[in-house]
Amino acid sequence: MFTKRVTVDRVIKAPADAIFALLADPSRHPEFDGSGTVLAARRAGRRLALGESFGMDMHWGVGYGTRNQVVAFEPDRVIAWRTLASGVLSHLVGGRTWRYDLEPVEGGTRVTETWDTSTEAAPSRVVVGRLEDLTRRNMTRTLERLASVVE
Repeated sequence: MFTKRVTVDRVIKAPADAIFALLADPSRHPEFDGSGTVLAARRAGRRLALGESFGMDMHWGVGYGTRNQVVAFEPDRVIAWRTLASGVLSHLVGGRTWRYDLEPVEGGTRVTETWDTSTEAAPSRVVVGRLEDLTRRNMTRTLERLASVVE
């Protein structure tokens, strides 16, 4: 079944500010990426803010780069960025939004990660449909890795 959003969540035994600090620092994204595709931030040592762009070096069969723009930013609560790819894999990753919602709960923070393809200029039902299960598994690993970094 084709959907435009995939969501996973997990309670992480850490405060929201510690989790948010990790998410808002692109140079740390390879530490928790569950897909194995995120290699490095193109510019290290900065915290993201609403409207900012950041680049990432990626690898999925071939190396490529992404430019991402922060489209939602509420400190310690919400961060989201839209990925704009260029080059050989742009038809596979361009225009999607990655969002993290953090909610303080008993024993830690519920982190909800959402992969939203409704923001693509021309979403491919076939490509996105084939990537749903893989993306869900990778997102589950991402939250596991995020927990291992901050707990």
